Amino acid sequence: MSDAPATPPDAAEVAAFRDKVLAKLTYSVGKDPEHAVDHDWFEAIALATRDHLVDRWMAHTRATYAQQRKRVYYLSLEFLIGRLLLDSLSNLGLLDIARSALHDLDVDLERIRTLEADAALGNGGLGRLAACFMESMATLGLAAHGYGIRYEHGLFRQTIVDGRQMEQTETWLDFGNPWEFERPETSYLIGFGGSVSSATNSDGEVRQFWHWAEGIRANAYDTPIAGWRGKAVNTLRLWRARAESDFHLERFNAGDHIGAVAEEARAESISRVLYPADSTEAGQELRLRQEYFFVSASLQDLLRRHLKQHGEVESLPQYAAIQLNDTHPAIAVAELMRLLVDVHDLPWERAWTTTVATLAYTNHTLLPEALETWPVGLMERLLPRHMQIIYLINAYHIDALRARDLHDFDLLRAVSLIEEDNGRRVRMGNLAFLGSHSVNGVSGLHTELMRSTVFSQLHALYPERINNKTNGITFRRWLYQTNPALTALLVEAAGPQLLDDPQQYLSAIEAFANKASFRKRFAAQRRQKKLELAQLVEERLAISINPDALFDVHIKRIHEYKRQLLNLLHTVALYQAMRAEPATTWVPRVKIFAGKAAASYHQAKLIIKLANDIARTINADPTLRGQLKLVFLPNYNVSLAEAIIPAADLSEQISTAGLEASGTSNMKFALNGALTIGTLDGANVEMAERIGQEHMFIFGMTAAQVQARKRADAFSAQQSVADSARLHEVLQAIRNGVFSPDEPSRYTALVDNLIAYDNFFVCADFEAYWAAQQRVSDYWQTPDQWWRSAVLNTARAGWFSSDRTISEYAREIWQVMD
Repeated sequence: MSDAPATPPDAAEVAAFRDKVLAKLTYSVGKDPEHAVDHDWFEAIALATRDHLVDRWMAHTRATYAQQRKRVYYLSLEFLIGRLLLDSLSNLGLLDIARSALHDLDVDLERIRTLEADAALGNGGLGRLAACFMESMATLGLAAHGYGIRYEHGLFRQTIVDGRQMEQTETWLDFGNPWEFERPETSYLIGFGGSVSSATNSDGEVRQFWHWAEGIRANAYDTPIAGWRGKAVNTLRLWRARAESDFHLERFNAGDHIGAVAEEARAESISRVLYPADSTEAGQELRLRQEYFFVSASLQDLLRRHLKQHGEVESLPQYAAIQLNDTHPAIAVAELMRLLVDVHDLPWERAWTTTVATLAYTNHTLLPEALETWPVGLMERLLPRHMQIIYLINAYHIDALRARDLHDFDLLRAVSLIEEDNGRRVRMGNLAFLGSHSVNGVSGLHTELMRSTVFSQLHALYPERINNKTNGITFRRWLYQTNPALTALLVEAAGPQLLDDPQQYLSAIEAFANKASFRKRFAAQRRQKKLELAQLVEERLAISINPDALFDVHIKRIHEYKRQLLNLLHTVALYQAMRAEPATTWVPRVKIFAGKAAASYHQAKLIIKLANDIARTINADPTLRGQLKLVFLPNYNVSLAEAIIPAADLSEQISTAGLEASGTSNMKFALNGALTIGTLDGANVEMAERIGQEHMFIFGMTAAQVQARKRADAFSAQQSVADSARLHEVLQAIRNGVFSPDEPSRYTALVDNLIAYDNFFVCADFEAYWAAQQRVSDYWQTPDQWWRSAVLNTARAGWFSSDRTISEYAREIWQVMD
């Protein structure tokens, strides 16, 4: 995986790949090599690589049919797949061959690969997890399909203008997508609105008929996803929304130019943008339309495949496992019931048994707003048949509890699918729970909190249903490709078998943690990555940073519970201390932030503005002599993460304890040898157990302490501020406009509200965080200890592989592995 292969690639294979690239350039791209521009070369290389994918893809598909294997269907509203060229070349074993072939053509692969658009199909950890899982399912040879939406623009492109986040259209499809195959023959009609009628058939059975008012067509686009060594290639099928009827030419000719395309525009808006702002009724409706659109298309598609092969639907659980990635696809419970009962004529009881046995649900959050609820009125208007089905599921559910002699009104109210407070709403989390045979959390702590908080009553009723599957990451993307120099060092130490089984062989690196020569080389590869990141920061922000400083990194979605604000308060405190004590020897530090705030999340956007205001002040202060810098890198995506993570010395995982379900960036940082500063939250708990808490910087309240303070309604930060002169000075500086002289009152409300209602316990944890950061500085000044811990972080990260996670899903939930 190093820049230069240990043994030269086979000359014949190099020549064959070179010829294939030239053929694609000529006959698919339509360019002469003498006149081809860089993007032409990228497309030709991608298409040549895709041919290799297709060969394995077809073979794997044929074997799946021939062996009648059970398939896994992974339904996710996000798939943050990132760039695929290097991923595919690496997993197919073609990377060195491609480099040599392109060198012969005087084409630089490293330059060309940066031209690939970063597919904007996700927001953060949820979507990246889905991408890692797809790669691991292929690596393990499972027969798997991912289902999602082919967003034309996806999540917005973030720019920073005068320190503020601005959302621009993401245009990742401007040059087409060479990896996908359009499937015009695979298209399904998705209904919305209308009414439901009933009729009695000749057997005396009452049937329901949904007469929808609007039909949207879902068209399929397939992307092959390769596993390691090309063992298997699976399908990521994404749906594009189109109008059911064609363009209204007669209306256009009659002068109604806008009306002629209105129906198309309304339909295509479903697959236009990821996560439309849901602060309005129209935004909420579009979000629900998106969720039902992709769920219905996916279920129709997999049922078609199942019927083609097996001829009936009751054997679906035997041959299909459907995993719902978070609550977004929860409408699948009602939709699968509708398809089984209304379309395929299954009696209700058998349809329900089939549904529950087929579906499984992964919960990713304990935040109430993420456990979606939809107004009953909206559901009745948009999905009237599904609302009927949900009412019926709920009635049978409550009747079954009463039959168990459970009559407590508060209990029945809590486990109902319908929330009666503050307007009647459908609880999608409860629907997903009831309609699935397995409900899993994504870290040990998160799963326990699921059992004791959001699903406590349902867990008491169905105690065997909740289980844990701690998240993982694919090492192929987050070590081998992202950090080839470190990979080469690890392979040299542990042997090439590490590449195929890092879970087993990565631990062999522990023996090298005490070897000074190895630690020196480990530090050297980190410094090279820091130099590369420093160059990127210079190019994008015109800010010079010191590669020998401690790179303190906080990259993730901007949200109050992730506590970027706590990090910023520490930055100001450190700034004030450095100015007040110039004679003290301070550890040079670069604070690196990146992340997007939801377009309608005004508090998160204000935090981004604060970060940039602080950066403007600190970076320009000559009294610091460059010892403290803050940079906010805009438009955080997979490619930017791949540049930042290998260069990080310190990984910020400081969410309010009990609110981060798992985290996966924490695993990526540790795998690359960064030390973690964090709370005992999410997978940090398991990292502390497996890596060793002595090699991390743990601070702050535990989840139990946070819950206790919430129960006591102890949200005021007045005492925390009174007890900390340091915190008081920081808040006053921000409040009084030290960092916003152009608008001194810009952060007055932010600070006042924080003191009055410290909902995420930023102030409560401030002094503990300051102390932990002091330990970081002290530890950094003992390089032998620091780099020993860095090596051990990498050596002990093997368990956090997505291969391990997927093997647990496959054996314990999907029943597709022994």
